[in-house]
Amino acid sequence: MGKAAVARAFEDIKAALAVLTAEVDGAGLEPFSAADPLARLADGCLDILAGSRQVEAGIAGLKAKAAVRYAEAAWAVAGPGMPVVAQEMAVSAEIGCVLALGPRAAGSFLATSHAVTARLPLTLEALQAGVISWQHAVAMADETASLDAAGAAALEAHFLDPDALDAARGCPMGQMPAHRFKSKARLWRERHHAESIEKRHAKGVADRRVEFRPDQDGMAWLSACLPADQALAGWNRLTAIARAMQGPNESRTMPQLRADTFAEAILNGGLGTGGDTSGNMSGSSAIQAQVLVTVPVFALMGVTEEPAVLDGYGPIPPSMARRLVADGADSFHRVLVDPRDGAPLEIGRTSYRITRAMRAWLRMRDGKCPFPGCSNNSLDNEADHILAWHKGGTTGISNLGQPCPKHHKLRHTTRWKPTAASKTEPPGWTSPTGRHYASEHQDWEPPKLPRCSPTLARPQPEERSLLEDALIEFLAS
Repeated sequence: MGKAAVARAFEDIKAALAVLTAEVDGAGLEPFSAADPLARLADGCLDILAGSRQVEAGIAGLKAKAAVRYAEAAWAVAGPGMPVVAQEMAVSAEIGCVLALGPRAAGSFLATSHAVTARLPLTLEALQAGVISWQHAVAMADETASLDAAGAAALEAHFLDPDALDAARGCPMGQMPAHRFKSKARLWRERHHAESIEKRHAKGVADRRVEFRPDQDGMAWLSACLPADQALAGWNRLTAIARAMQGPNESRTMPQLRADTFAEAILNGGLGTGGDTSGNMSGSSAIQAQVLVTVPVFALMGVTEEPAVLDGYGPIPPSMARRLVADGADSFHRVLVDPRDGAPLEIGRTSYRITRAMRAWLRMRDGKCPFPGCSNNSLDNEADHILAWHKGGTTGISNLGQPCPKHHKLRHTTRWKPTAASKTEPPGWTSPTGRHYASEHQDWEPPKLPRCSPTLARPQPEERSLLEDALIEFLAS
């Protein structure tokens, strides 16, 4: 590799950046459109953003390969007499200085670069092609770090190989934000490597704690690491209480109300205005958190150890799910899914009113607000007809979405519009520019069968009804 060739390549890149900057500034050699320059400029800027994303991903892949090659060359130059720890520090320090990263960030970057280039070929290929971002690659490296080579290859193939036997059927990896991909990758890992979740959960329970961390401006953080069911139920209860306190005479925001309710509970033993020491609101009706827990039927029976899914959190140990169901906790609602493909069963109505069961079903189908990239999975999400009722829309599940308040308002105050949904897929969205963005779909999988059981054959329609009735009777018992 010649330094002159590298210098020329980067000069070409800088020249290309200058051209693109001129286009954004409206100083290009020719306008986007003489007839409608403003609209075309807006559309052209979106094209530049899309292209920039691809180029940034390609540069990230180049940086990862260059860092690994530098490390390999530095080790060879240092020779066998150099202490391992000292050489690792030297390599990390050099990369940190070049990229203006701190020691910890430089070490993390180098470790991820090694994982991507040595263990994750599909991830590196997608990164160099601009299909995914560096943040996606980091998430993939993190989620495969504890897996053996075969497990890492299977997880990677599930999300990046469309020809894989169990290829992801939901939103493609590169079309969702990295934090959403990380959540889906964690769910897949726990489904397919469930043997370790009980052991890790037991250790996590033993390590439960409350932490205090000072912050700026006279503020501080007080946080607790708890079992997921307790933490999520507590969060949803805070949200429900805060929502009940809102009104025309309440000036506090939802975050402020949650914080004040939390402080009231731990300092005075109550929960918000009218709370008592038992955690119940005074009056005839107590506010309860509502949590969905999806348990594969065979795991519920104890014949498999497949993880369950806690809505708003992700995979939980089957022992936790069985405890929640056995205790009959009013705040936790079991969800019946099809044992052949893992999808919830269709529900529909002919009236405008949306029942509580249908709202729970929407939460099960969508998992969160269906707007691309949104992570709001709270009970504040609002059931909404895609085709308006007064325009002939039905109240069936396939004509419903559950956007969060912010994106519900976006739908009704701008030209952002949801697209058609289905029994198992939430609505996508069309922007004011006419571009379509797919929503993140749940990646349904059929529950695992006990090893001693024969393969579950696909039943005929009349058999399906009997199977559903049997499962409903079992779950209701």
